[in-house]
This record gives sequence, structure tokens and C-alpha cells, in this order.
Amino acid sequence: MRIGNLYGPDATFLGVPAADLDDEASWSHAQAVIVGAPFDGGTSHRAGCRFGPLAIRTTDYLPHDGSRPHLALGVDPLQELGVVDVGDMEMPPGDTERSLAALERAVATLAGAGKVPVILGGDHTIALPDVTGIARHVGFGNVSVIHFDAHADTADMQMGLLYGHGTPMRRLIESGACRGDRFLQIGLRGYWPEPETLSWMAEQAMRSFEMTEVMRRGLDDVLDEAMQIATDGCDAVFLSIDVDVVDPGSAPGTGTPEPGGLSARQLLDAVRRLSMEAPIAGLDVVEVSPPYDHAEITAYLANRVVLECLAGIAWRRRAELGMPRRSPDAPLLEGR
Repeated sequence: MRIGNLYGPDATFLGVPAADLDDEASWSHAQAVIVGAPFDGGTSHRAGCRFGPLAIRTTDYLPHDGSRPHLALGVDPLQELGVVDVGDMEMPPGDTERSLAALERAVATLAGAGKVPVILGGDHTIALPDVTGIARHVGFGNVSVIHFDAHADTADMQMGLLYGHGTPMRRLIESGACRGDRFLQIGLRGYWPEPETLSWMAEQAMRSFEMTEVMRRGLDDVLDEAMQIATDGCDAVFLSIDVDVVDPGSAPGTGTPEPGGLSARQLLDAVRRLSMEAPIAGLDVVEVSPPYDHAEITAYLANRVVLECLAGIAWRRRAELGMPRRSPDAPLLEGR
């Protein structure tokens, strides 16, 4: 049974067709499927991102008509990928394990049918079921993760609990769903994690690009290295994008803002490039907290992050189908 938006009026992502996860015929034609994960039971500071999926779906100034032609890439990802929206998973507050299990089943169902699940969070706890669901299809240890975040999310415990938005990446590596040496983190900064957790991360051979390194080397160079590692020995890549990777001046609506992050432009360029070049098997966009968002700045950004990822996937798939592609470096009115 389809559940629309648990915390607001029913709406789909920019007006794409609605589908029902329990009715495979309603999404069997789609190449990418939107899934809402309105869960913020794992937050450690400011809650509110249970309202994130609705904000990401609906924040736009253009008609919600299920079409978004991309200027630079010359694709219409919503149309070309046949994107549908299965609505929100039922994720009751106070029942974390039930909530995460329901999301994992949904992601595994879609991945097993050859679809790209696009999960709208919700806090970052949901990365655990998201990546695990993909791994159940492609194989444990066969999916790499490229993780944009201000925080490593590799704590052993959070307030005495195994599950929270500070622990999912540790749980994923411990479970074997993904390998530590194929786990790439971009944008870390600030004053956590502490040395003990950093030592654990080093033991797993994780690669974390702190913002000082990103600025010194340049984001393109960092992405080159991340791509090389992520696609070495893994057939699938999962993108996990926490909006707090962006400087809070451009993304204020989030639970744990940390000054000094990426610009909105840098994040959009990065996820587009990765989606064009990597075998993306799934992605999530998390930690949009509308109660703290000014003028919907963060929701607009998260909406565009989803679109940039979908556009990159559509552009890549044109090559797989032998279709012509516009060079992203071509002048706007030439090379179409």
C-alpha cells in the first residue's frame, strides 16, 4: 500500500508519477525510484528532518510536471529514467529497528529489480539500511560508498545506542556490507571524531578527505582519487550526501551545522560528475531539517542535488544505449 508523505500533503518528487512499492507493475518501467525516509529518531542535536522528504520533493519554483531538462547535459532525467515516487516508508518514531528494517526491505526490493533507489531523508541513520539494501543485491563487500559529510558518522555508540546518525558508517563496515578500504568521505571538518574513533577508521583503511585537504588539493583532484579507489574491485557505488557537508551559510536547515564546508556549487558539480562517471547503484540525501531552514535555502539545494545525480545517471546511460550525448563542456547553444 502506498503511503504518500507521512508528515504533510501527498506529493511526488516534482510531479513524477506516483507508484506503489507493493505493486511492481507501477514501477517496473522505471530506472530510478524515489523513496521517502522520514526518520529523525537518530538525531543527536536539532531534530526535524522527518519533514525533509516532503521539502525535497516539493521545493521548487518551476511547475511540478515531472520534467526537468538539464541545461548543461542536454538530458531530461525525470523523463529519460522514467522516475517514479513510491512515497514514504512507514517509520514510526520510537521504533528505530522496525523503521530501518522497513527501509532496508524497500531498497533491497528495488535494487533487486535493477532500479536505482533514490532515498530522501531523514537523518543519516538511514544510510545503514540504504547501503545494506544495495549490498543484498550486488553482494556484501561489492559496493563502495562515497560519503559527503561534515562528520564521519563512525562512532561505536551514540548515547549508549548502536543506531543513530553518528554510527551508521561503522555499522556498515562491521557488518561487511561495504569494505572500509572502499569507503570514501569528503568534506570532514570540525571537532569530531575523537582520536579513538579516528584510530578505528585508520585500522579499516578508510579514506577521509578533510576540508583542509580538499581546499589545498582542489575538489577535482580529490574526486579523481575517490573515483579511482571506489571503482577498484567494486561493481557498484553508493552516494550518501549529508547536506551539512555544505557551509551552513548555504545550507542552514540541518541538525548539526559546521562552518567552513563546501559551497553549494561545489557539491552540485561533484555529485553530477560522480553520477556521470561511476556505476551508481543508489543514493541518499539526508539531514534536511525544514524547521531550521531559512527561505527554504537547504531544501532548494537538496532538491537540486537529487536532480544533478539523476541527470548524471541519465547522461551515463545514454552511452550504454548508444545514444548521442552533449558534452558538458560545450557552449550552451552549440553541440546539441
